[in-house]
Amino acid sequence: QVQLVESGGGLVQPGGSLRLSCVPSESIFDFNHMGWYRQAPGQRDLVARITVGGTTDYVDSVKGRFTISRDNAQNTVYLQMTSLKPEDTGVYYCNAKRMRTDYWGPGTQVTVSP
Repeated sequence: QVQLVESGGGLVQPGGSLRLSCVPSESIFDFNHMGWYRQAPGQRDLVARITVGGTTDYVDSVKGRFTISRDNAQNTVYLQMTSLKPEDTGVYYCNAKRMRTDYWGPGTQVTVSP
């Protein structure tokens, strides 16, 4: 069973920055894409993702502020979040997709508050 280990959440003031990390138990290149989702009441929405080929995709609300990247040597996917806003608050889940199967991390809380 694939496991995803997340880290990097916390409490930050508006305008601040955080970096989330996700390390899968298998190679990041074993997945079609990896990404980050944010849990809102009743739904879990895509924030950013990166394909095995390196193509990135972002939800409009974070474009220009968040950057998803990967470190091949560390087998880690990052989400660098800058200019954070209160509406970015939520539980962030790392996702890895292989064919039609989704794998999820346990989630890490991000709170943006004065």
